[in-house]
Amino acid sequence: MSGRDGTPVLAVEDLAVTIGTRRGVARPVAGVDWSVGAGETLALVGESGSGKSMSVLAATGLAPRVARVTGRVRLLGDEFTALPARRRRQLRGRHVGFVFQDPMTSLNPVLPVGRQVTEACEEHLGMTRRAARSRAVELLDTVGIPSPGQRVDAYPHQFSGGMRQRVVIAMALACEPDLLIADEPTTALDVTTQAQILDLVAGLRERLGTAVVWITHDLGVVAGLADTVAVMYGGRIVEHGPVDAVFGGPAHPYTRALLAARPDPAHRSADLVAIPGAPPSPVDLPAGCAFWARCPVRGDARCERELPPLVPVSGGPDPGHHGPDAVPDGSGPGHRVRTFYPEPTDRGRG
Repeated sequence: MSGRDGTPVLAVEDLAVTIGTRRGVARPVAGVDWSVGAGETLALVGESGSGKSMSVLAATGLAPRVARVTGRVRLLGDEFTALPARRRRQLRGRHVGFVFQDPMTSLNPVLPVGRQVTEACEEHLGMTRRAARSRAVELLDTVGIPSPGQRVDAYPHQFSGGMRQRVVIAMALACEPDLLIADEPTTALDVTTQAQILDLVAGLRERLGTAVVWITHDLGVVAGLADTVAVMYGGRIVEHGPVDAVFGGPAHPYTRALLAARPDPAHRSADLVAIPGAPPSPVDLPAGCAFWARCPVRGDARCERELPPLVPVSGGPDPGHHGPDAVPDGSGPGHRVRTFYPEPTDRGRG
C-alpha cells in the first residue's frame, strides 16, 4: 500500500516486541510486516492480546520502556527507529494523530477543550495563542461539535461521551497529520454515535488524504471502512489482504471464526458462534500454528510442530513478497494466509 509518490506513510518490516516478565520472556508481537499509504485504511483485527495495539505502539515509538523492539519502521520514508528520541517525538507529534478507546484518558479534565485541541499546533506549527484558538474553533466545527465558538472554552465533563470522542479526533487532526492511528475508538459508544464517528473519519480521510490504521475486534466496522485488513493472532499476522478478498473468501480458520461470531442483523434470534478456548499466552507461544489448539479443522500434526509461512491464497510464488510477512510496495498486497495449505481445496488448515 503506497502513498501518492509510491512511498508508504508508515511501513513496518519484521517488527517484534519482547518483554521480560517473572514468568519468562513475553512476545506480544512476534514479527509482522504491514504498510499503509496516503488516503488508505488498514484494519488490524483480532481478539484482545493478539498484538494489534502493541505492534502499532512499537511502530510509533510508544511501546513501554521495558519492551525491546526490533525490526524496521519507516515513517514518511525516514528510518524511524534509527532516529534520535527527540526527532522521533517531533515527527510523531507533527505527522501522527492518535485516537484511543476512552477519550477521558486523552483529555485533561482541568483544561478547556480548545486549549487541548491546539497544544500540538503551538508546539509543532509555531502558532500564536490567538491563531491556535481560531484553529480550535475550526476543528471543533469540522468534527461536528455544535456552537464551536462557545464550546471551545468548555471542559471535558461538559461533553457527552460521543462529543468527547469528537474532541479527541479534533486533537488528532490539529496538525493535519499524514497518519491517523485509531485504537478501538468507537467501542464504548452507542450505535448511532459510532456510525457518526465512522462517517467522520471516512470523510476526513477522503478530504485530507490521511492514512488510517484502525485497530479493532469488530469486523462489522472493518467491512465498511478499511481497504486492507490484517488478521492477527498470537502476535503474528495469520491472514492479510484486500478487505473484499478476506471477507469474501476467508482462508484461515481463525478469520472464519471471527466472521462467524459477528451478530447478524437479519437473524437476531440466532445464537452467536463463540470461539472455544483462549488465545495463547505471549510468554508461551507454541512452536507451530498459534491457533492449532482451538482450530476446528486441524488435520495435520505438522501445523502443531512447525510455524506455517504467510503464503498467497491461490498458491505459488508471490513475486512481491520480501520477508516472512512482507507487504509489497506498489499496487497493494495480495490475499495471503499463514498456512501450509494455500490451495482453495485445503485452505484454512494450520
